[in-house]
Amino acid sequence: MINYKSVFDIIGPIMIGPSSSHTAGAVALGHAARQVFHGQVTSVVIHYYESFAETHKGHGTDYAVIAGILGLSPSDPDVPIALELAKKQAITIKFIEEKVPSPIGHPNTAIIHLMNLSHQITLAGCSIGGGTIQIREIQMDGFTIKPTGPLPLLLVQQVSDQVKLTVRLEKLSHINQQKSYHSVKGDLFEYELDTPLRAADLTALAADYPQLVYI
Repeated sequence: MINYKSVFDIIGPIMIGPSSSHTAGAVALGHAARQVFHGQVTSVVIHYYESFAETHKGHGTDYAVIAGILGLSPSDPDVPIALELAKKQAITIKFIEEKVPSPIGHPNTAIIHLMNLSHQITLAGCSIGGGTIQIREIQMDGFTIKPTGPLPLLLVQQVSDQVKLTVRLEKLSHINQQKSYHSVKGDLFEYELDTPLRAADLTALAADYPQLVYI
């Protein structure tokens, strides 16, 4: 039960079906990748593992994950036509069914690569039931980030005063864990939060930290 914050996480979200784990969860994974990417996607490559590899076509996982990448909610009536919507936007899509065990240790695994001419990211995540997901690895801007717990997750670059940022976040949500990463491009700070940020607080943070990712 540690991965669920309320009974609604177990019941599942209001959604376009057929499956909370394979459809609603897939929308959430696509949306997480979109948040990390921060730009116009032109190419999508998705590697499926285990249960996702075996059932993605029949359970709507394909259109669901693309719906999330396009920014649709799990209950949006356009979720089932997300593949056609992506085609109209000239987004190329490739699904790959892997025959080996999940590299992140979960049967409902998708590794999502998003690209355009100047930018690319990779997100490895899994759907753990009821529309709830976990992100196990993110590759972005020269960083490899490995979250340890459930969402929400905040990633921030270009921080001149980390202590000031941490104090500010502690007033908005309990910080379960925080880590820092270093690359040739500078520093990135990861905050795993206990509760979601309010929309107004997130907007204020994004105004002060433009290179902010919130999942």
